[in-house]
Amino acid sequence: MTRQTRTNRSNRGNGKPAATDKEKVAANNDQGSQVKEIELPASITVRELADLMERSPIDLIKELMNAGVMANINQQIDYDTAAIIAEDMGYTVVETTAEEPEIEEQEEIVTPVAAAKKQREYAPEELKYLKTRPPVVTILGHVDHGKTSLLDVIREASVQTTEAGGITQHIGAYQVDLEGDKITFVDTPGHEAFAAMRARGASVTDIAVLVVAADDGVQPQTREAIDHARAAQVPIIVALNKMDLPSANPDHVKQQLSDQGLVPEEWGGETIVVPVSAKQKMNIDALLENILLVAEIADLKANPRRPAEGTVVEGRMDRARGSTATLLVQEGTLETGAAISVGQTYGKVRAMFNYKNEPISEAGPSAPVVVIGLRGIPAAGDTFQVVDNERAARTIAEKRVQESQEQGPQTTPVMTLEEIYDQAQAGKLQTLNLVLKADVQGSIEPIKSSLEQIEVEGLSVHFVHEGVGNVGESDVNLAVASNAIIIAFNVGIDPAAERLAESEGVSIRRYNIIYRVIEDVEKALTGMLEPVYEDVLQGKAIVRQVFRISRVGVIAGAQMIEGKGLRNATGRIVRDGEEIHKGRISSLKRFTEDVREVNIGLECGIGVEGASDIQEDDIIEFYTREQVR
Repeated sequence: MTRQTRTNRSNRGNGKPAATDKEKVAANNDQGSQVKEIELPASITVRELADLMERSPIDLIKELMNAGVMANINQQIDYDTAAIIAEDMGYTVVETTAEEPEIEEQEEIVTPVAAAKKQREYAPEELKYLKTRPPVVTILGHVDHGKTSLLDVIREASVQTTEAGGITQHIGAYQVDLEGDKITFVDTPGHEAFAAMRARGASVTDIAVLVVAADDGVQPQTREAIDHARAAQVPIIVALNKMDLPSANPDHVKQQLSDQGLVPEEWGGETIVVPVSAKQKMNIDALLENILLVAEIADLKANPRRPAEGTVVEGRMDRARGSTATLLVQEGTLETGAAISVGQTYGKVRAMFNYKNEPISEAGPSAPVVVIGLRGIPAAGDTFQVVDNERAARTIAEKRVQESQEQGPQTTPVMTLEEIYDQAQAGKLQTLNLVLKADVQGSIEPIKSSLEQIEVEGLSVHFVHEGVGNVGESDVNLAVASNAIIIAFNVGIDPAAERLAESEGVSIRRYNIIYRVIEDVEKALTGMLEPVYEDVLQGKAIVRQVFRISRVGVIAGAQMIEGKGLRNATGRIVRDGEEIHKGRISSLKRFTEDVREVNIGLECGIGVEGASDIQEDDIIEFYTREQVR
């Protein structure tokens, strides 16, 4: 609602709606109610405005509807709209001149322009060499919403080739040309790969295009993709796909996007939403033009004169060419014959090909190229740089290999709850990043709202992502990239995610009581967190035979099939995947002798305290209580 609308509304003469509004104010005054003065910022949510006026959000939403504004409780409304509604409800309005930090923070995440990545700093002597470079774009979104179809259409529309079947080789990245302006697309399978590259320290994307199906709307993976893009601090452009379908409901999807903080431009927000159809090839040019517009405002630049450096998009072994790598040049110009250090390998660029599989001699900033001549296969996310010669490149690679071996499998410094207070005291931490996974949506809101209210000595809590379901690999990668801790409330952890968390050192905290979550985080922020103990699986045995001995009870004749059995452990009897009994290991014998432990492959007699129902093929698991960080 604009100031002009406000003026028009005020000058409707003796029309019934205006009179009704005045009557409301007069009625309030007649009843002796004092007209309150409220201070409004440039933008405010419906909930915040209701709190400010000490009125019900429902009443406020009704007033907005009467004014022709459809808004939900979390939606932002501008000053003019808020002022009109507040005055109609009997308040005197004063505009705030100072900008509110909270609004700035949200715009930094939500809007394409404000979320554009900060450019690297250059030495003063380099500034004169800076040139505008093409934007690097990643397409994210929910499965089946048309990411691959959209990429294929963009590729077909932009890449001209005489070979049958188009491009002969998938290289993981390619460029499109729109009337002389280029855009680089990084073709990742989804936000999981996007997060995995970020977890390795790779920061290649300038803009994220979020594909949302107009008939299906915002889905759990859509919300994950939004959180991943926000964590990477890149602007988001929404491609509203499948607009050709009769079931398409763009307004409903825009409302869902607004609920996620992505308010479309036509609704008064700053998120660019482009309606497209990959199937009908509709509005593809408009999408590309908007990408170029955001890139132009972000003012992306690089120095093509410095020695080339960049990131590995993917590496593979080609039968004909040997070890190949798709590189994205981010600074400088890469030339054939250059010696390069790439991750833990190295080599000399013997040949170089562009995204059309054409041989080229050089590639500038934002160009994706396939290079041949490396001694090994680099990993996606590895960085590369041009050095003086192959000997220097080999020295760098050998040093990295040695450092990796010395550091062991955990190379990423990750924070645990126990370390938060120490880091905060040292001035290294102001915000605790959390990834929250819960069993139901109803659990997320109370946990989130309670934790966000905690603020101790300048420390605050920030949610990088929250969702329903088990902790997956994507969550762990996001935690690594954002230096976050994962809170698992009443949910399990996928085996692959558990292995990844262990190798990366990510802290996953399991809870089933909400106040325990709040209590632990608050204690961590105040430096009073007590040690945490968890059951650690030591070994498993399968029951081969069952013996019932008078005055002793049931003894399982079993064979160790994993790890080792311990006398001082807790035993869990599992049948068909379900735990049927848990108790202390009361006896552990090899033949007739009591033993402290039994190793894998050996047979033994096991007694579990209180167990009376043990059957053949049951699994007995040995657990010990250990303090974990």
